[in-house]
This record gives sequence, C-alpha cells and structure tokens, in this order.
Amino acid sequence: MSIFDGQLNIEAAVASGIEAVTKRELIKLGYSPSGANYGRIRFEGDFKDVMRANVFLRTANRVRIVLGSFKAETFDELFEGISSIRWQDALPRDARIVVDAKSQKSKLFALRSIQSISKKAIVCAMQRSYSCKTLPESGTAYNLEVAIFDDIATVTLDTSGEGLHKRGYRTFLGDAPLRETLASAMIQLSVWNPDRPLIDPFCGSGTIPVEAALIGLNIASGMNRNFACESFAKAPNVRADVQQEAEQLITRDRQLHISGFDINPDAIRLALKHAERAGVKDCIHLQTADMRELSSKKQYGIIITNPPYGERLMSDRDVERLYRDFGAVYRKLDKWCAYVITSYRGFEKHFGSRADKIRKLYNSQLECNFYAYLAPPPPKINN
Repeated sequence: MSIFDGQLNIEAAVASGIEAVTKRELIKLGYSPSGANYGRIRFEGDFKDVMRANVFLRTANRVRIVLGSFKAETFDELFEGISSIRWQDALPRDARIVVDAKSQKSKLFALRSIQSISKKAIVCAMQRSYSCKTLPESGTAYNLEVAIFDDIATVTLDTSGEGLHKRGYRTFLGDAPLRETLASAMIQLSVWNPDRPLIDPFCGSGTIPVEAALIGLNIASGMNRNFACESFAKAPNVRADVQQEAEQLITRDRQLHISGFDINPDAIRLALKHAERAGVKDCIHLQTADMRELSSKKQYGIIITNPPYGERLMSDRDVERLYRDFGAVYRKLDKWCAYVITSYRGFEKHFGSRADKIRKLYNSQLECNFYAYLAPPPPKINN
C-alpha cells in the first residue's frame, strides 16, 4: 500500500505578498484552495495533482504532501506524533531521510532539537515497520519538514526538489537577479494581458520578458525540469500524462509585443540565451539601450521592471538620479501603466509622483515595495 495511491492533502508554499496570486492559479487549475496560513495554501488531490501543481504553478516556491498534523507542546508529544505516521506507506526501506524544521509562536523552538527528535522518531517507526535494526539510507533522498506553528506540528514531504523558481532556462545570473516566481507574480498583479505591449527597460538577464512570454503563450513554467517526486519509489508514474496536458495547452501562434532593454550589452546577451532556452526567443525583442531613450509607437502599454537599487549596484546618488530620469521618461508615456519593484524607500520622491497602489513583496529575503502607476485602459474595439 502507498499513500500516493489515494487522496492527498497538498500544500503549496508561497512567498509573503503573493498568496492571492497563487490561490488564483490553483482555482484556475480546478482546485478549491484554503486561505494562506504562514505562507502555505492547502488543497486536495491525488498524486497526479501533485505533479500538475509542480508543472503549472508559476508563483509557488514548492509543493509538499501533508503526512500528519498534531499538537506538540513537548518533545514527547512530538516524538509520539511523528511515530504514529505510517512511514512505510510513503518511504522505502533504503530512503535517505532528510529533516528540516521550522517553529513560530510555539513552546518548541529549538530547531536542531526538533530535527534530531523528529529524525529519531521516523527511524524508530521505520525500523519497526521493516523489522530491521538499522536503515541503510542509501537510496533516494526524501526531504521532510516538521513545521510547528502555534504548537501544532505539521509534517510534510517535499515533492519539488529544487525550488520552483528554477525553471531550467536561467543558467547564469546577472546582477541582483529577480526570482522567476516573483517576476511571474509581478506580471499577474499587473493589468497586462497578452494582447497589450509590455516593456521592461531594466531587463537585466531577461526574467520579466521571458516569464511574460511563457504566460502569453501558456507554456507551463515547470515543463522543462524534473521534480523530486519523480524518484519516489512508491509513487505512480504520472509525469507523461501531465506533460502531454501542458503541451496541448500551449498557444504558440499568439503574437506577443514584449520588449526588454538594458544598458549593459552583457546582460542582453544573457537575456537572449535565457529566452532561447525557454523557447520564447522569437516572441521577445531584446536590445541594448539606455532607459533614457525609451519610447514607443504604441499609445497604450505596460511597463513592468526591476530597476537597480542598493549599495551593491549603485550609490544612493546614482540611484536617485536614475529614478528621476526614469520618472521623466515615464511621464512622456502618459497612457502607459508602470509597475516597479525596489527596496529603495525614496522611490516615489525621486520618481516624481505617488503610486496608485503599493504592495510589499520579497525578492528572496529582501523586503521590497511594488509600486503601481495606473493609466486609462485602451478603448474597446467594437466588432
């Protein structure tokens, strides 16, 4: 018997600020997700749904299977709760067991102790189930997380492996890289749709234009990579079915108007490589250009960008001058919307106008603001 053969409680881990985007993605995929709790969104499904979530979700960090949940105010309760899980239904005898721990607002907070006791409980339970004195741990790695929030311990099995921001197309990183999951969330938080022009005037290694093209052509973000759950000994092989579904949904005949510019020619060369690896090079215009030269023949459009910020890239004086020049350029595009992410707190002052909306987002661990400047939508064309 295997837990992977029946209904599962599945959990999508998401970064703070984009929970609503991931929830919309899950609803679009046909699920009924819960509200986010500590950056986790739950939904139900079978193992094929686990694979679908890994392949299709653009903004989730990873997908986990919930193995058990129980109250744990003491280490004895933690040990007993973990021991009660039917580990033999999930892990083979030779599983390499890796345990991570998290704790928040709980009586148990020593992470190393939580990890050690949890690993011991799993090993003891496995030894009983497989009638053996030792476990070889020579096989596939099974990454488990014991997260204790408000004294409730939840044990989950990671199915993603590497974080879902690693799509497979970005082999090299430019300066201050933007995570692919965050770039996709920024696009989905904007008013852009595939029929409208999109420009990134600080495109760097091309993450925003590439993610926009993947969305525009409906190319699943996880199509070109593998996941940890494909190696699970007790799990059914469902990758081929999900891959076929993803391929059938692609709309390669759609014409897109996506452009990326950067003053650094090395960055543009990198962006071109990434666009090619993602299979969207022919759908994006990428060019070396100074933001100050930005213009468009299109009357309506969307700017989505991650401009330079922080001491590692530029001095405060240089950042302020750049933002003033960017604001002056943007005001000439008076019917364009702009969406800008930066950790620089004086952005609005130097850009020259207050944003219509501000949302707090995180690029890895860096707290940023996502500024939205709105403009009238283009007139509807009557057929």
